Amino acid sequence: MRRRNNVSPEALDASLVPKQRKPIPHPFVLDAITTLSPYTRPMFGCLAIYVKDKIVLILRDKPKNSADNGVWLATTEEHHQSLRREFPNMRSIQLLGKPITGWQVLPADAPDFESAALRACKLVLAGDPRIGKIPGARGSKSSKAAGKSAKQIKTSKKTSGHY
Repeated sequence: MRRRNNVSPEALDASLVPKQRKPIPHPFVLDAITTLSPYTRPMFGCLAIYVKDKIVLILRDKPKNSADNGVWLATTEEHHQSLRREFPNMRSIQLLGKPITGWQVLPADAPDFESAALRACKLVLAGDPRIGKIPGARGSKSSKAAGKSAKQIKTSKKTSGHY
């Protein structure tokens, strides 16, 4: 005979109750690229999707600044024109405060949102070079080329006697 736990969640010490995870925004996107074995990380209160060493997409569905909800594409300005031919509703992310940003959004309130997001997934599946960035690939070329952060460079100079 199974015994039921009749203790209400309110009666439990809050530190003992596991934290509820937020639902995954637009989960069909992860389903569409599952064959690539993507992994996720929280970023900006959203969900970043990585494939191998590249960040490819961010999923956002938040009540504040809802105009930027949808699927964010990790791309660069040089690819905007060609991507806009495939995604006419694609635009720069307003939250970032710049008129043109590398990150572009397929807005969730666009009439073609789901079909556009699935087309973006097909590009990711095909390894399209227009989508995806290696995190930390910007900044000073000399420090990044050597694979060292500014802090590592400063530390190595101190230990080598060079300031």
